[in-house]
Amino acid sequence: MKILVTGSSGHLGEGLVRVLRKNDALDVLGLDVKPSPYTTHVGSIQDTALVNQCMAGVDTLYHTATLHKPHIETHSKAEFLATNIGGTLSLLEAAVTHSVRSVVFTSTTSTFGDALRPPPGQAAAWVTEQTDPIPKNIYGTTKIAAEDLCQLFHRQEGLNCIILRTSRFFAEEDDNDGIRNGFADANAKLNEFLYRRVDLQDVVDAHIRAAARAPELRFGCYIVSATTPLNADDAMALNEDATPVVAKHVSGFEDAYRALGWRMFVRIDRVYVNDAARKDLGWEPRFDFGAMLRRCLNGEKPMSALAAEVGSHGYHDQVFTGRPYPARQ
Repeated sequence: MKILVTGSSGHLGEGLVRVLRKNDALDVLGLDVKPSPYTTHVGSIQDTALVNQCMAGVDTLYHTATLHKPHIETHSKAEFLATNIGGTLSLLEAAVTHSVRSVVFTSTTSTFGDALRPPPGQAAAWVTEQTDPIPKNIYGTTKIAAEDLCQLFHRQEGLNCIILRTSRFFAEEDDNDGIRNGFADANAKLNEFLYRRVDLQDVVDAHIRAAARAPELRFGCYIVSATTPLNADDAMALNEDATPVVAKHVSGFEDAYRALGWRMFVRIDRVYVNDAARKDLGWEPRFDFGAMLRRCLNGEKPMSALAAEVGSHGYHDQVFTGRPYPARQ
């Protein structure tokens, strides 16, 4: 079986190729503008000739290539349109031409944008697939447009396509100055597993499950985030003082954080809910807040072995002073 992974030199693309290559029955191709040990074809997803060359005989397409939020300050809106929309269009057209059986498109919870910013005094946003996206930047806008293209190709061409809106899984430090300067990196990332982070291994597993289920489901859009221990009934309290709420749902949390010398964020303003992905895809995420807390108490980082192997890639070739990458707060 032939597999094509776009963005194969990036975090998720590399993770997918690493895992898929362990199956000797799979012929795994990687397409990326940057060379890497996990990229077999170097070039742009906007290059229709190259895309068609790569797509010939492909059974499953994992489309992870994208310009990300950290590129907003270094790339033009036209470049976002060309890569995230034009590149996706090129891939979908080739997938139809070559009768690809399953397409999995990596989207982002950033598409929800300003739907996720309730002020203090209002309940935290309980985010499901029924939450209306309100993209707040060109990244979210182009990812929504690419999702719409996937749905269009399903309706008009019968393409089997699953969209996965993934929450944070990058290894880099947070671009938010307050978070980066106020919390140890592992502390901040562990906090996020309660509501807005997922481990790379679980993201890879979700993509593989989505590809397997695509011929039966035909089309779907799912949130992929760590399973939260929190409850929707606590949404108001979460957005006022998160610590007592977490303590109510996670036994030993306060003692563990004291032992680590860590602290919880004052407020949690949104929670991503993965119920639909677990039910429809048969996806079983392994790394939730409790699992990662145990790893930290054992002196490990809050990440799986795969996430540690892939490590930090960065989003730019250059190094920026004072922060991991330029981004608006």
